[in-house]
Amino acid sequence: MKHKHSVQAYIEDVPVWDDGSPLAGPPLSSMQWLVWSLATAGKFFEGMIVFMQGVGLPLITRQFSLTDFDKGLVTAATLAGILVGALLLGGLADRLGRKPVFIGEMVLLLIALLVASAAPSKGVLIASLFVIGLSLGADYPTAHLVISESIPASIRGRLVLGAFSFQAIGAVLGTAIASIVLGSMASSPDALDAWRVFFLVPVVPVAAVIWGRLFLPESSHWLVSRGLPEKAEKQLRKLLNRQNLTLAGVDRLEEIDAQQRSHDWTKLFRGKYLRSTILTSVPWFLQDLSTYGIGIFTPVIIATAFGAQSHEHTVSALIHNDVIGARGTALIDVGFLVGIAVAILLADRWGRIPLQVTGFVGCAAGLFIAGLGGSGSTINLPLVIAGFLLFQFMTNFGPNATTYLLAGEVFPTKIRGLGAGFAAASGKVGAVLTAFFFPTLLQVWGTEKLLMVLVVTSLLGAVVTWIYRIEPKGRDMESI
Repeated sequence: MKHKHSVQAYIEDVPVWDDGSPLAGPPLSSMQWLVWSLATAGKFFEGMIVFMQGVGLPLITRQFSLTDFDKGLVTAATLAGILVGALLLGGLADRLGRKPVFIGEMVLLLIALLVASAAPSKGVLIASLFVIGLSLGADYPTAHLVISESIPASIRGRLVLGAFSFQAIGAVLGTAIASIVLGSMASSPDALDAWRVFFLVPVVPVAAVIWGRLFLPESSHWLVSRGLPEKAEKQLRKLLNRQNLTLAGVDRLEEIDAQQRSHDWTKLFRGKYLRSTILTSVPWFLQDLSTYGIGIFTPVIIATAFGAQSHEHTVSALIHNDVIGARGTALIDVGFLVGIAVAILLADRWGRIPLQVTGFVGCAAGLFIAGLGGSGSTINLPLVIAGFLLFQFMTNFGPNATTYLLAGEVFPTKIRGLGAGFAAASGKVGAVLTAFFFPTLLQVWGTEKLLMVLVVTSLLGAVVTWIYRIEPKGRDMESI
């Protein structure tokens, strides 16, 4: 229930001008904007690291003489870490608070990046990639909670998806940087080590984010749910830059929380929470089957078509094909950016469910077109690129964005981290399966058959979303 002097009431408060007329909506303080900007970092680093890793896969394969099974482990390691991190570490935000997890995950990422860049063997590399995934996985629910519990409901969709869009920015920038690094090192005797530079690129930005997050306030919503009204008031003053505010109705919230404070996973599968769990986890799983498979292996597919003239088994030929794949991927990722931009514009107008259903259907259409382009003995490159561009646009217009948004909205404060973490982990089950089996299936089935399977999973995502739909558009975080 929303109280007159609750946390959300102050966040939603609309000041008035001297003549008594109200502003158009609740203004955001400088601290609220700082919270948002620092919450974008996790998604940015995920996009950059995962997609640069995809570009670096051929070099890693050559340097460590990876088998197809080894390549599956390398590509799946980060995604497996994200799965475990979202499932286990994300739930810590409900126990320890949003801020400690928000800081700790970046410290873990920094250490793992340094280890990955210096990995002497495939075993060390795979282990460090898993730890990178752990930190990025923890950020999935935590970043969403930090934003959504700090801003007005009317713009929550735009700002959460605005932060999520940095995954696309990271992917585009990562593939562009990878292309530049590969080009500059092509003639170097250390050309095969170019992939190590990929892991060093984010190190300084990650350190800067750690420093910035030290100054953020703790979530007042979380503090109230833990029965700490005095601390909640202090942190809310810091967030809103207001000195005179008093929280009321806290006793009732504390009493409710005292009865339901245990972090029992089975809550997600009982009673009123089951619908939320299905809505957030199943479509995310289905969406990640295609998004990560296409994203990781687009450089390989593009290089196969464009780089067919280089069949030499030399390092320079390998670099040549890898540069072509990176450039082609950067072009296709433009659809990534445009799609998320449209989602930001429409999330608080259309709602989450219409975007997700429409996006899933559009993904199926894009994959179908790309599958037609990959049929037969030759690749119809314009058709493949057109299909991938449509897919990238529609997945970010819809399910890649909305699954993340819904996961942090349809659960109450006391289990929001738990629910969002489980949903993100469910998605990464799909991502891990795709990353691990995609290289083999691509070789055995071929592009056309594999893409047609993903067409079916995308249509299934639309059906599940519609059957279990819950629309949180415009609802504040205390009424959910």
